[in-house]
Amino acid sequence: MRTTTARIIGGGPERVHGSYANTPNDHEDRPPAAISPVGADPSSQHPSPTKTFLGQPRMLAALFSVELWERFSFYGMQGIVLLYMYYQTTEGGLGMDQGVAAGIVGAYGGTVYLCTILGAWVADRLIGSERAMFASAIMIMAGHVALSLLPGYTGLGVGLILIAIGSGGLKANITSLVGNLYDLDDPRRDAGFSIFYMGINVGGLIGPLVTGWVQQSWGFHLGFALAAVGMAIGLIQYTINRRRLPHEVHSVPNPLPRSHYPRWIVIAVAAIALILVAVFAGWLHAGNLADVIVVAIIVAAVALFVLLLTSKKLDATERSRVTAFIPMFIGSAAFFALFQQQFTVITIYSDERLNRMIGTWEIPVPWVQSFNPFFIIVLAPVFAALWTKLGKRQPATPTKFALGIMLMGAAFLVFLSQVNVAAVAVLWVALIMLMATMGELMLSPVGLSVSTKLAPKSYPVMMVSLNYLSVALGTALSGSLAQFYSPENEAAYFGTLGAVTIAIGLVILALSRPVTKLMRGVR
Repeated sequence: MRTTTARIIGGGPERVHGSYANTPNDHEDRPPAAISPVGADPSSQHPSPTKTFLGQPRMLAALFSVELWERFSFYGMQGIVLLYMYYQTTEGGLGMDQGVAAGIVGAYGGTVYLCTILGAWVADRLIGSERAMFASAIMIMAGHVALSLLPGYTGLGVGLILIAIGSGGLKANITSLVGNLYDLDDPRRDAGFSIFYMGINVGGLIGPLVTGWVQQSWGFHLGFALAAVGMAIGLIQYTINRRRLPHEVHSVPNPLPRSHYPRWIVIAVAAIALILVAVFAGWLHAGNLADVIVVAIIVAAVALFVLLLTSKKLDATERSRVTAFIPMFIGSAAFFALFQQQFTVITIYSDERLNRMIGTWEIPVPWVQSFNPFFIIVLAPVFAALWTKLGKRQPATPTKFALGIMLMGAAFLVFLSQVNVAAVAVLWVALIMLMATMGELMLSPVGLSVSTKLAPKSYPVMMVSLNYLSVALGTALSGSLAQFYSPENEAAYFGTLGAVTIAIGLVILALSRPVTKLMRGVR
């Protein structure tokens, strides 16, 4: 974990490539703004200049905590929702077909990341990233409450929709807020994102452990209720610390003219009407939901890249940087198409193929999902220290992406060793998730960081949403692919996906130098 001590000296903010960054100082010791943030105490803009959080800007601690509790609720719910859908009604579930349930989980996960576009647009054009994040967190909590209190398919539908929209809005905006704490060339930046990413996984570790145990002991709905409580704790903590954020995160980078409001209201109403018509006409249903989301994400990604590359607000350097992100977008989607199967195929595998007995006690299925966040917590400081030690000698971002993708493909090939084993030992899944986690640390926090560094100044949050859109595509694909899995075709399933993913990683590695050149000085 990077613990470089930062000297913080007063200075005004400078806008660098879409994120407000101090040059070279933290936001925390600057003169108070003429207009303070909502609820802010002007005297709070002068904290001690020596205070840092593990050598990072002090406000990273507040954002770290918010994301920890949001991830507790998110992964706590996701750890049990697939089981809730396909367990029989006598076991407290909905009795849904297993393949359809896995497709819905993939579609839901893809929708979460797809909604980062909506969250980014609202932040960039309407209310600013801080307010967008706060509203999104409230929506998430409401979704968990719906899952815990509303019965059957009503609670499932309302809950997943609210959580998907809210999580999408929170994800893009809290990442942008973290990026705002650093100058573009601050060497602490990647390490800071790795620490932030570790906070995500503290919540991801605890969530499934708690809700999995509660679900096994007292039922699904109490597990969903605990997820709501976790999000409530996050909201309370954030409300207390909200005033300490830099004042500029409340501004709107690219305000939408009032005259354009009617047009966008009509577009929103038309989109909702189209979805309702598709549902009631039978064109959109549980069986094809994951595939529809995949197509929608591809269309959205193409549209977003076209929007950025044709915008007159981008200069040649910004346009080149957006172009450089295209192969990394594709590679990231390939990585997450396998990685996110921990919530679909690997959950089913854990339920049906693993020997989870310890004496007379059976480990809850959701606990297997805690391997990944546990390894993140252990290894994130190691990777942060590694990037710090290597400094400018560390691999360029495209190279890190390629290595991460190949590690993920190799992890799937490990499944082949257990194809003919009747009851697979839990430690085999632990090994697979260890390899996947090392790949994740090569790609995911680095992707968050590079998306803020490559962001055009007129679209700071929108560029971050593109990074999440690659995760959306991979997550939705994980649901579509899961429908082809069965214990009878394990060898073909895991072998094919592993080999194809390694091949994609090799292509990204071959393109590393030209892509780095397109990044125009960003590594």
